[in-house]
Amino acid sequence: MDRLTRGVHAVVPAGIDDPGRPSGGNRYDRRVLDALPGLGWSVCERAVPGSWPAPSPADLDGLDRLLGGVPAGSSLLIDGLIASAATTVLAPQTARLQVGVLLHMPLGTDDERDLLRRCAAVVTSSRWVGDRLRDGGLDPTRLTVAEPGVDPAGAVIGSAAGGRLLSVAVLAPHKGQDLLIAALRRLTDLDWTCTLAGAADVDPAFTARVRADAGGLRDRLRFVGPLAGPALDQAYASADLLVHPSRAETYGMVITEALARAIPVVAADVGGIPHALGHDRAGDRPGCLVAVGDVDALAGALRGWLTEPGRRTGWRRSAADRRSTLAGWSTTAALLADALVRAG
Repeated sequence: MDRLTRGVHAVVPAGIDDPGRPSGGNRYDRRVLDALPGLGWSVCERAVPGSWPAPSPADLDGLDRLLGGVPAGSSLLIDGLIASAATTVLAPQTARLQVGVLLHMPLGTDDERDLLRRCAAVVTSSRWVGDRLRDGGLDPTRLTVAEPGVDPAGAVIGSAAGGRLLSVAVLAPHKGQDLLIAALRRLTDLDWTCTLAGAADVDPAFTARVRADAGGLRDRLRFVGPLAGPALDQAYASADLLVHPSRAETYGMVITEALARAIPVVAADVGGIPHALGHDRAGDRPGCLVAVGDVDALAGALRGWLTEPGRRTGWRRSAADRRSTLAGWSTTAALLADALVRAG
């Protein structure tokens, strides 16, 4: 088939473009789907409402009707947030459609593993996830790792003291803002401010607890809600250090977004974060990793950053070098397009 005539039906969550709920998965989906036409693909995008990944029976019925309307033999690309939670609906479709799953965060269920083995292609945005899928028995010839790209951005020079800290993540337990607040409470003898950017309505109880724990630090902390576009760019431009103490993370797009601006990172050593942070060409980290959930280690890393000029200089030099090694979104989209071609 001529490359220019290839088409794909893309099934994504209905909130993919909701500015109030930005997420790495949604931003990834939007960037690659927008890039596919430039690679010779026509994209029929279908946004599916539902409480994914915990759908109601009505949500599953709606997805079943939508998939039933896709012509037999078509190429289908479905976001894993939907696919992993709708295995009973999607599995029968693998017999009539060329199904590709775009998997950001696997659920790890037996039903999910069975579904992925039936699919013509599995594309994951994380090398860490890819390794685990192969270890779990997924045919490596049908697996593609297409890590997130970055947009070109100007390098941030940073302040001499390095006290402008930034956290970019939805306020939720798995993102670890409670750990960050606990660490910052141990650094009140030092000069710093911290901006926390992220939706606050996903887990109201957690958000309330984090805000309560921040008592006494109000003049140093700013909860600014979800940011996107120029507002997010400005937050990065005003930052000296990104702090990302997640308890779980398959990749961590905010890490490479910070590195694209030569901003060092302190992050938890979990999931795909070590690979996202990476090393510069001399083998040095552009920041550091701390043990998951270790408030002492997190506070120690931040204290070192704030009190040791040599550490700031070294991390910034490494981040500037790492910046030059990051791939763009065109590379990500090309890997996805190649996976779809091989699946078809």
